[in-house]
Amino acid sequence: MTSINVPKYKEVSPANQAIFDNLKSKLGFVPNLYAMLAHSEHALTNYLAFQNGKSSIVGKAREVVDLVVSQVNCSEYCLAAHTVISKSIGLTDEQIIEIRGGTASFDPKLDALARLVRDVVVSRGHVDATIVNAFYAAGWTKENLIDAILVIGDRTVTTYLDAVTHAPVDFPAAPTL
Repeated sequence: MTSINVPKYKEVSPANQAIFDNLKSKLGFVPNLYAMLAHSEHALTNYLAFQNGKSSIVGKAREVVDLVVSQVNCSEYCLAAHTVISKSIGLTDEQIIEIRGGTASFDPKLDALARLVRDVVVSRGHVDATIVNAFYAAGWTKENLIDAILVIGDRTVTTYLDAVTHAPVDFPAAPTL
């Protein structure tokens, strides 16, 4: 398995260097998966614009999507990063493990989201209608459905990038299931 080297801090274009500087000031480092995007002149800018776009899926709901997609797509990098983020917003280790399995019994609304996301990813969008109906019955809206699909797309990009490039994980490893 061949991996692509992570570009060094000063080996990127001026535009990507400015993004690296911003990431370093906000996060204290440039995550390796973001650095991989800097092999392209435009990918890092485009990805960050997509990732940081406005959405009705925020906070714990966003992390539910991120964790489920990362687990289904077997991304060690994304699982590690989103485990750290999930803990920082108040999810417990037990809740994170359960979410990765595609459920969230501790919160009916998040449970409906987790089940929907898992089915979307596993079925490649050919979702069982009962799962969509359960999603709506839990209090989610059509806007939430569309935004959840966009977040699935966001996380799919990074899980695929991880699978292809094998970026070294620079977050504490997530527990294995």
